Amino acid sequence: MDNTAQSVWSNCLAFIKDNIQPQAYKTWFEPIDAVKLSGNALSIQVPSKFFYEWLEEHYVKILKVSLNKELGEDAKLVYVIRMENTYGNKQPFTEKIPSSNRSALKSQDVDVPFNNKSPELKNPFIIPGIRNVKIESQLNPSYSFENFLEGDSNRLARNAGIAVANKPGGTSFNPLLIFGGVGLGKTHLAHAIGVDIKDKYPEKTVLYISAEKFTQQYIDSVKKNNRNDFIHFYQIIDVLIIDDVQFLSGKTGTQDVFFHIFNHLHQNGKQVILTSDKAPVDMQDIEQRLLSRFKWGLSAELQTPDFETRVSILKNKLYRDGVEMPDDIIEYVAKHIKSNVRELEGAIISLIAQSSFNKKEITISLAKDIVEKFVKNTKREVSIDYIQKVVSDYFQMDVNTLQSKTRKRHIVQARQLAMFFAKKYTKASLASIGSQIGQRDHATVLHACKTVDNLSSTDKQFRKYVEDLSKKLAL
Repeated sequence: MDNTAQSVWSNCLAFIKDNIQPQAYKTWFEPIDAVKLSGNALSIQVPSKFFYEWLEEHYVKILKVSLNKELGEDAKLVYVIRMENTYGNKQPFTEKIPSSNRSALKSQDVDVPFNNKSPELKNPFIIPGIRNVKIESQLNPSYSFENFLEGDSNRLARNAGIAVANKPGGTSFNPLLIFGGVGLGKTHLAHAIGVDIKDKYPEKTVLYISAEKFTQQYIDSVKKNNRNDFIHFYQIIDVLIIDDVQFLSGKTGTQDVFFHIFNHLHQNGKQVILTSDKAPVDMQDIEQRLLSRFKWGLSAELQTPDFETRVSILKNKLYRDGVEMPDDIIEYVAKHIKSNVRELEGAIISLIAQSSFNKKEITISLAKDIVEKFVKNTKREVSIDYIQKVVSDYFQMDVNTLQSKTRKRHIVQARQLAMFFAKKYTKASLASIGSQIGQRDHATVLHACKTVDNLSSTDKQFRKYVEDLSKKLAL
């Protein structure tokens, strides 16, 4: 790295940080590296073409002002985007700003080695024997952007989804991979994108399908010896939405056929939207060539909603159902059910039902009874917050101490155990775990997990810690 470039960029960042929201700074500027200063041109490296386009659209003015302060009126900014191609080497992409023409990266895929010899398209979604190639989208119209409320936990994913819906196949978010834990809205958002596209572009063929159903259709096509028909059916889709793509893990035949379908769609400017319970980096038994394609676009995480967002979700749900409820009851439910949106809405439905059937007034007391029963009778999704509390209580410290920067051995070990159990019991990404446990990075979480594994096999006392906490956290 060029030290002079780093110095100039650090000064620019200081100015930018003072003039935009902290969350925006963290999302859009912390991942950038300064790589070169040549005369009055500063080169910065961004993680993807998506970053380049977003910065151009939203932050070009503040970038220009900050750079002019450092390098004068003739200052230029050059973006460097590095993408992996099929062979693992890098292709740089550069563009100066202000930019009037944006160049597009050329696809690096190979042609799909399948020729359609069948004169009639076979639709795996229709009853055999019926001549009909009309493709139903399989979308749920009740899942919309309107009832997918925006908060800090989902802002990036939601905004990217809206961008895709406005211009399917025409943005850098291709594929768009939405990942996160159970009940956080992945399926809802995927449907919302599809529904909005169908509304804006009725002529486009949009298809939603679960990875499990896709796999079953592929197996059936192999049995019936019409694999090529299956492939060509999917190659005519304009917007393909595959839910729970992690289900393809270990299924090499299905991964191979999806690889060729993906290549064809991507090369032809079609949109691919995927959902997963984990980030690409955490997916097991998915071929590397497929994972590299998942990373071509944008991977956006849905995190557990904060208190304010949970309150907004409940109020929106009640408004849509035409039900009024006191704010203190809504806030009580939002405060005590934190794990996911599905449980949150389930609790409020149960509360309304109990009140209606038993003709009881909705009170804090009734809310408390319902929330306790609901949480107890629902399979508990262990949250990172809950894990931190259990670990902190076990070691007789508060959560703030656990998350602190101190290097005291017993606190470090407690923090490492919290990270270990967060990886074991939640579907959060390593980056998300690190962020929630003291603002650490994913490498720290990985190191913590390895340390816990090593100490468990060599240190008897430490092994007891793991066993005791495992019992406390067991579902």
